[in-house]
Amino acid sequence: MVDRQSGPVCLQRRAVPMSSTDSTAARAPLMALDEALQRLLAQAHPLARVESVSTFDADGRVLAADLVSALQVPPQDNASMDGYAVRAADVSHAGAVLRVSQRIPAGAAAHPLEQGTAARIFTGAPVPPGADTIVMQEDTEAVGGDVHAVRFHRVPEADQWIRRAGEDVRRGAVVLPQGARLSPASLGLAASVGCARLDVAAPVRVALFSTGDELVMPGEVAPADMRAGAIYNSNRFFLRALLRRFGCEVSDLGIVPDRRAATVAALKSAADHHDLILTSGGVSVGEEDHIKPAVEQLGALDLWQIAMKPGKPFAHGTVRRDAGAGVDADRPCHFIGLPGNPVSSFITFLLLVRPFLLRLQGVTDDAPRSIALPAHFTLGKPEKRREFLRVHRNAAGGLDLFPNQSSGVLTSVVWGDGLVDHPAGATIAHGDLVRFIAFSELLA
Repeated sequence: MVDRQSGPVCLQRRAVPMSSTDSTAARAPLMALDEALQRLLAQAHPLARVESVSTFDADGRVLAADLVSALQVPPQDNASMDGYAVRAADVSHAGAVLRVSQRIPAGAAAHPLEQGTAARIFTGAPVPPGADTIVMQEDTEAVGGDVHAVRFHRVPEADQWIRRAGEDVRRGAVVLPQGARLSPASLGLAASVGCARLDVAAPVRVALFSTGDELVMPGEVAPADMRAGAIYNSNRFFLRALLRRFGCEVSDLGIVPDRRAATVAALKSAADHHDLILTSGGVSVGEEDHIKPAVEQLGALDLWQIAMKPGKPFAHGTVRRDAGAGVDADRPCHFIGLPGNPVSSFITFLLLVRPFLLRLQGVTDDAPRSIALPAHFTLGKPEKRREFLRVHRNAAGGLDLFPNQSSGVLTSVVWGDGLVDHPAGATIAHGDLVRFIAFSELLA
């Protein structure tokens, strides 16, 4: 996984290809995670759909074109403090007294400053022509209670407390680039240059469904009445929330039975009206895992087994649309199949699906930042696959390891606040610097 790094060291990441055999034939080596991500993103061509939205409603959306300022900000020199605008040369010593020749509130026009006078000025008000500095009111006093004269307690420096015209934004400057994911601060900046509406990438339309006869929805069956082998469908809840967090329009298609015909029908129906089909479960190699052959029947499957833990069974491909499909009939629908184990599904979404979705919306700067932090745990047994350990930052500035790193223990990602990107074949001693990726980075 390509990421932005900061911290005292640069840690090498390694992914070791593996090969194994089953009872019939040797399987292909596992694909390194970096290669899988590269191949996945190579297929994530930005969608062409653009929509105009109110700047008020654009938080989290992706800008579809450069935002160019038609004005400069501030539009003219203005005061950054309440006080008095003067010529610095007129206040050559502490105790100097000047007549107040005008009063300039914010939003008012300023007249040229008379020689040897001061202008009462307020924050945001335009600096009068001829003034070259502002003295804040705390460094002054009215003379004898007369508001038309002021005494200065200290000699000012030139240019102090003046915000110069265009120091924030120059006319014609690109203030927000195409592909920027808009934040509350971005919306304020867009408003500061007069933009009431913004052109943004239309939401990615995603069809979401789970596979597995063992899955039960919360509320349908009480815990005491669960049949043997049944489990509640937790993946559906966090995947739906994650998709919405990354600006997607989600169609929740529920749970598809573990039957080939049902899986084919679900894929075929979803492809006609969506940009991406995201499934959970059924991408392994068991007899009841029908996603792989179903996708291959309707299109093509590109990715299969990845050398990472958790999350080895991952699939990417395409599903053909019918000629009369309402959405991009000439382009196939993307397909991504996540593993069924909840932690595997959660982490593969963050590491692979997240950047894929951002690329579809035109974002190019999608790599999460990582930092080097000390491990306050030991890991003596090396793994054959690159591993993503659930950890929590402690009060001492180090990382604690969740004791159970099983791919089925969803409490590990609730307790943890990030992942350690742990290379294959390596061990960790207490105090070693490891590469930490915060969930706040992966969820941003």
